[in-house]
Amino acid sequence: MRRYVLTGTPGAGKTSILRCLDELGYGIVEEAATAVIAQAQALGEDQPWTRASFIDEIVALQRQGQLEATGSVQVFDRSPVCTHALATYLGWPVPPALTAELERITSVGIYERQVLFVRNLGFCEPTAARRISFQESLAFEKIHEESYRAFGYELIDIPAGDLAHRVATVSSVIAHGLPQTLAG
Repeated sequence: MRRYVLTGTPGAGKTSILRCLDELGYGIVEEAATAVIAQAQALGEDQPWTRASFIDEIVALQRQGQLEATGSVQVFDRSPVCTHALATYLGWPVPPALTAELERITSVGIYERQVLFVRNLGFCEPTAARRISFQESLAFEKIHEESYRAFGYELIDIPAGDLAHRVATVSSVIAHGLPQTLAG
């Protein structure tokens, strides 16, 4: 089983790439932070990212998604390393649940060491869950890079460009990482 992380700055197009990968037959796992935010907002909480339990809820959902994922090749929209970057960006201490999850994914080697890093598109459109300016997204992008490198991952750049080219680039990286018998 191979588990790839697709990450990058907010608004870079990760979800669009993930949808295409799903259509190509890859097992995909949606972003946990967006799901936590959407659920809280549906219950009337406007800014769930301000509460102390926010990071822990993301970690729990990420772990659940990783444990329930199916398919010989899986692509995750973010990982606990991204949650570490989020805690850093928010200026919060790393909670024990996140520390434990980072230790687990590192010691067991849950994710491929090559991380698919989707580069920004030159803008960031706000949504109900993404209330960040383009300048803020660039700072967040830098923190993501630093977090992944600090945990020993290799960043594979997925440059800005049209969706088809980006999906082809991601598919190529994944195909070249597969054992020859599976790659074709």
